This record gives sequence, C-alpha cells and structure tokens, in this order.
Amino acid sequence: MAHRAVGTRPRRSIDGIPPSGKVGVTLTAESLSDKVFDCLIKAIEKGELPLGSRIREATLARQFGISRGPLREALRRLEGRKLVKHSQNLGVRICPLSINDVVEIFQIREVLEGAACRLATEAMSQAELDGLAKLLEKHQLQMQRQRGEAYFQRAGDLDFHFCIAQGSKNKRLIELLCDELYYLVRIHRYRSSVRPGRSFKALEEHQTIVEAMRSRDSQRAELLMRAHIGRVTLSLQSQTEA
Repeated sequence: MAHRAVGTRPRRSIDGIPPSGKVGVTLTAESLSDKVFDCLIKAIEKGELPLGSRIREATLARQFGISRGPLREALRRLEGRKLVKHSQNLGVRICPLSINDVVEIFQIREVLEGAACRLATEAMSQAELDGLAKLLEKHQLQMQRQRGEAYFQRAGDLDFHFCIAQGSKNKRLIELLCDELYYLVRIHRYRSSVRPGRSFKALEEHQTIVEAMRSRDSQRAELLMRAHIGRVTLSLQSQTEA
C-alpha cells in the first residue's frame, strides 16, 4: 500500500510574524522561544511550512528578527513533539506525515479520547460542563461569521477536544492527548476543517457529546466521542485504499 504525503502547500510568509519581522525587543529569551514555537506550530498546521520541507535556521532567524538561540530552543521543542527531525546530512526538516501515519494516530486517538470523555463526564463539575457548552456556542457564532467555511479551533482552552482531555483529570491521558499526540492531530484537523459540509456536522457531533456529558451518561458520551473520531478514521482509510 503506497504511503502518500499529507498536505503540501507552496511556502509563503509565516502567520504570526509582524510586518517588521521583529517579535519584540523587550521579550526575554524564554518568551522569545515560546513566541517562535507558537508561530512555527501555526505555520506547520496551516501548511505554510510544508510537511517534509527543510527549515533553514538563518532564514527563519532573519524573519523573526532574533538570534538563533531562541529559534533552536523552539526547534528542540518541536522535535520533542515529533513535528521536526534533525539529521547531520539533511539538517532540520518538518516531519513528513503519510495518510497511513494519520490513520494510526487517529486509531489511537479514538480509544484515548473515548476514555477521556467518559472520565471527564464523571469528573467535571457542572460549572465546567456548562462552560463546555458555552464554548460550543462561541464556536457556532464563529462558524456563522465564516458562513460554515471552516471549523478550526485555537489551541488550548479554546479547543473542545483539549478541554475534554483536561477534564478527565487523568494525568497520563492529558500528557498523551494534550502533548504527545496533540499537534500531530491538529495538522490533520486544520486540513479537514475546511472540507465542504464537515464544519456544521462536526459541531453537531460536539453538541451531542456535551448533551450526554451534562446528563452524566458517561458510557454514551464515550461511544459518541469514539464514533465522532471513528468517522474521520474511516474516511482516511478509504483514501489509503483509493
């Protein structure tokens, strides 16, 4: 079965870099590294830094208007999340990600997020569950403004799946879902969020999951989450067989 690379786009300017090319002269080295890390993450997610492409440190350092120290620290963090790979012969490259790779990641994600959803249903307070419902209301307003053209959530506390993982209160699950797998999953989620008709369907599935969670039906919540992610997995598998 052939492995095909997922989503490559022509290189363009990196989102999040000010027109001046300066991140900010008052920032500390640590906060500079954080800023660069966030900008590179967004660029990889959106395809501005294509999968499999080479990262040229000197070019990026000039774009960010910083020394190579904070840049290299950001690249080390990306390597820890398996988003970039360093080799003596090829330098630093964005890790390629085949559809088969994504299928395997989503198979793991289906099981882990299903468990996280069940645990979160039992562990989250009513106020936290109400907050999850309000988050989806914000997502709906965002989609209406964009006329349903995309449903991509900002990383962290504005991300529905991230919030549920955190709500599980299970440290090991949180490490897996919010760190090790999180950004690999978001690369695909960004690309699928702009697929016609998927935006509203995904939001409806999220709303149904939250209804089950607010009813404290942990088994139903787990099944709904697994079905939600399983649909994506089946769609990806069909691409590998095409």
